[in-house]
Amino acid sequence: MIGRIAGVILHRAMDQVLIDVRGVGYIVHVSARTAAALPPVGEATALYTELLVREDLLQLFGFTTLLEKEWHRLLVSVQGVGAKAALSILGTLGADALARAIALGDWASVRAAPGIGPKLAQRVVLELRGKAPSVMSMGGALSVDLAAADEVIEASAPRRATAAPPPSAASEALSALANLGYSTTDAAAAVAEASANPEATDTPRLIRAALRLLAPKN
Repeated sequence: MIGRIAGVILHRAMDQVLIDVRGVGYIVHVSARTAAALPPVGEATALYTELLVREDLLQLFGFTTLLEKEWHRLLVSVQGVGAKAALSILGTLGADALARAIALGDWASVRAAPGIGPKLAQRVVLELRGKAPSVMSMGGALSVDLAAADEVIEASAPRRATAAPPPSAASEALSALANLGYSTTDAAAAVAEASANPEATDTPRLIRAALRLLAPKN
């Protein structure tokens, strides 16, 4: 299994990149979001990869983070969602926005991805809503940048216009809310919605914002 590719970019396109690894060129299919984040031709990069094996086909799909790769794996587990459709969803939303959309039951955001119809978008949300909390709680560990360990240059994800809590904040907030007695589903939905609050830039602020959303409405 090929889980990671690191080398020099030989060619870039909107949906794939050719990476030279010690003289061997690997074609890696990527989302438009990932393609836009990659460095120019001739520079080094690294992507986490998923190998799709079929009877007459071998394809590599690339991701800038392990969190994005995990969401891709979950998306293709939904009936009717192929590997490229999953890339389309991730390219449109990104891992964080996808987690929020699924936790909040916002199938319209999933529907915005090219090639995704309303019925399929609803199926994605219905089938993965129960799994969103576990992926969100793993986000901090899955998003660890390994570049410092092996001195390989990693492709950077697109920067957000506003400050956002670190990936570990969501998992810590989920744990705190669970300890307070909130259900996993309610906690995940509140954390997902609170993560969009520009003031929730760290774990304590994220927890407070989520608690305000969970407070009984008079």
